[in-house]
Amino acid sequence: MTNSFTTVHPAAASVLAARVGKVVLPGRKSIQTPHYVAITSRGVVPHLSPDVARNHTTLGCLYIGLEDFLEKAPKEVPPILNLPQNHPHESRLRNFIAAQDDDILILGARRAKPVVAPQYNLPNALAILTSVGFHHLTDKAWLQYVEALRPDIIIGFADMSYGHAPGIKRREKMVDRTHAYTRDATNRLYKKSEDSNQGPQPLYFAPILPIDNTEQSLYLQDLEDELRPGISGLAVYESASLSAISKGLEDLPRLCFNEPRAPQDIIRDISLGADLLIIPFIGDLADAGIALDFVFSRKYDDQHDGEANKKPKPLGLNLWDNSFATEVAPICEGCQCYACQKHHRAYIHHLLSAKEMLAWSLVQIHNHHVMDLFFKDIRQSIIDGTFETNAALFERKYESAFPTQTGVGPRLRGYSSHVSRRDEPRRNPRSYGILNDALEKYAEAQSSAIATPDVDAEELQKQGFAEKSADF
Repeated sequence: MTNSFTTVHPAAASVLAARVGKVVLPGRKSIQTPHYVAITSRGVVPHLSPDVARNHTTLGCLYIGLEDFLEKAPKEVPPILNLPQNHPHESRLRNFIAAQDDDILILGARRAKPVVAPQYNLPNALAILTSVGFHHLTDKAWLQYVEALRPDIIIGFADMSYGHAPGIKRREKMVDRTHAYTRDATNRLYKKSEDSNQGPQPLYFAPILPIDNTEQSLYLQDLEDELRPGISGLAVYESASLSAISKGLEDLPRLCFNEPRAPQDIIRDISLGADLLIIPFIGDLADAGIALDFVFSRKYDDQHDGEANKKPKPLGLNLWDNSFATEVAPICEGCQCYACQKHHRAYIHHLLSAKEMLAWSLVQIHNHHVMDLFFKDIRQSIIDGTFETNAALFERKYESAFPTQTGVGPRLRGYSSHVSRRDEPRRNPRSYGILNDALEKYAEAQSSAIATPDVDAEELQKQGFAEKSADF
């Protein structure tokens, strides 16, 4: 598969600068950048069925973690690989998750928010979490899955350390192993496809590790020189790594996995040259019942805000708050998303209180719509030459953090319920807490005088069991 990434504006942007571009793949939706990539769970955006995503969102680029589908023991064949193909070049991954034909599918070994594995990576394997526990995925098995599933883009195998800061020797191993993975993968995928009739191969996004740039300088130099023909993009895991991109690699799209905590972090990454971003807080806030409420407006004028609005505005609305119980206004005034056009705050508050799954679906639709407009305005501001001014205004206009979650989200299952650190509390409350509370109250009642069948009517009335009729 061939791709085209074109920098639209500015035409000759420096490496560390905001830029507008376009990613074009044959038969797929063209992606205007900067933009975000939707995160999936088992191939589906949480709370959005494929038809809802198609009808009520503009999602066109999906990130998928391979570990989501490895639900059998390592020696057994996962169900996704047993899916029949109508022709050899058909994508099993696309058919298995019922993605649209023009969606861009990005496949990585691990999820966008990987759970910290108790095992260490091996010289030729990564520790991953499947639905039946942790095990190691080898680099050879990874390439076999890639060739069988045929995504549009793959994120290169990277020896990443999650949950702890790696030492000097560990960082050296990370670089050496990632360098070897990249070299072997590009040789196998592209040189092999040139010699045989295997059809187009997925595009390879080479990882840049989240360590000091000088420690991976030889690897980065090799990306620019020897490995450059097989690389179609870069996968960056922290903002500082954007400064490691040399002139010889600046024409490649950059996908950032550094998990921004707020829109201000997104603006900072874009100012450093990020093109595509993975943004976990979109789904996390939907789970928390928090609806996004911010815009990167090109028309915002600080002088027209008045004294009353000088206090920073919240970035979202906590729809669990009881103040929304009787509000019949849309989530955000003027919003054109399905949730705001068809429902109001009080209804969604009721759905959250009743633990109805529709609540999280509506909030998810709204949050993705807000992010679509946010990136659209950012792209236009870069073209207009007002990006830096608007970024500064955004900093003053909005708070730096989202509202605190007060309600209980949907019950977590599978990998979402795993604890990543030893000091992290359980993510699910006790299932039988109510029964335990009732048992304690019963024990307290047993220790005091309670009504029993052996007492008379007056004692029953005294204990509140019943009222004695005047006829007796």
